[in-house]
Amino acid sequence: MKYDYLIVGAGLYGAVFAHEMTARGKRCLVIDKRGHIAGNIYCQEQSGIRVHQYGAHIFHTSSRRIWEYVNRFAEFNQYINSPVAVYHDELYNLPFNMNTFSRLWGIRTPEEAKAKIREQIAALDIAEPKNLEEQALSLVGTDVYTKLVKGYTEKQWGRDCKALPAFIIKRLPVRFTYDNNYFNDRYQGIPIGGYNQIVEKLLLGSDVRLKTDYFELRGKAPELAERTLFTGMIDTFYDYRFGALAYRSVRFETEELPIENYQGNAVVNYTAREVPYTRIIEHKHFEFGKQPSTIISKEFPMEWKPGIEPYYPVNDAENTALYEKYAALASQESNVIFGGRLGHYRYYDMDKVIAAALDAAEKE
Repeated sequence: MKYDYLIVGAGLYGAVFAHEMTARGKRCLVIDKRGHIAGNIYCQEQSGIRVHQYGAHIFHTSSRRIWEYVNRFAEFNQYINSPVAVYHDELYNLPFNMNTFSRLWGIRTPEEAKAKIREQIAALDIAEPKNLEEQALSLVGTDVYTKLVKGYTEKQWGRDCKALPAFIIKRLPVRFTYDNNYFNDRYQGIPIGGYNQIVEKLLLGSDVRLKTDYFELRGKAPELAERTLFTGMIDTFYDYRFGALAYRSVRFETEELPIENYQGNAVVNYTAREVPYTRIIEHKHFEFGKQPSTIISKEFPMEWKPGIEPYYPVNDAENTALYEKYAALASQESNVIFGGRLGHYRYYDMDKVIAAALDAAEKE
């Protein structure tokens, strides 16, 4: 059978694109090298708890168009992301807000908090930040940086903050209200019943093949489809012609505990450098679970290497320039479209993934 589109990757981008093209009467084949659909938003049920296999995914958007689109495929609960941060034996609310500042300095009013931050920034006298550390200090002062930014950032990037470029942190969200809602977006929540159902519905009408390698398939059936949507790593597509793009990855340690409630919150960050993981996710809290046991996942950032999952593009100046070389090649392709986090070499929130896939389908 000849297809109109071969879609490489059964994640959110590929599934939305497949849905839209199928609705327009096109025949689509969706393949994925993994043994499941839904990419990194895939959830696996264990003891009645849906476990986010590739890290916490909390849907949030300010776009009514995207919110109405995704609600066609699932109903969402009222989950609000309100993480907390642990620094040694101290507990703080995130994002940085009046609860954070009150805990740090024993103050109560926004004016007191602003004055404290201004005082610390002024004492540092940083005119032109030369690295991430100086950039962060010039934005939030010494206390917030030391306890809530430095250790977490160094674990996330695997590098000293002084060795990271300043532009990585263009701003740090600071709120002078007692509001623990992490996102400013109008719409947010977790799909009741998990994310898998969304992708299952998006892929209705398409043929799906799992555990299928694109490059092997292309070698065996080069004329399988008129056009290809490639959501894998763009440097891999071109056989690393200019070199490999850098990524950060994550290793998860997941365990079930014979207690009902481990940490009282879905997301708890550990900001001290000595703690090897960045955060602990307690999955049941995303859906307000009452199961007798609980499942937690510790997240250990690590350098990406072939054979493990790439998560976060390292969008520094060197890798951005390297990506531009690959993007120039991609722009010359007549029958291949590149998309998604790996195809575009950029971090996407889920709503931005959907918007980008809809735009790509519209252009087709």
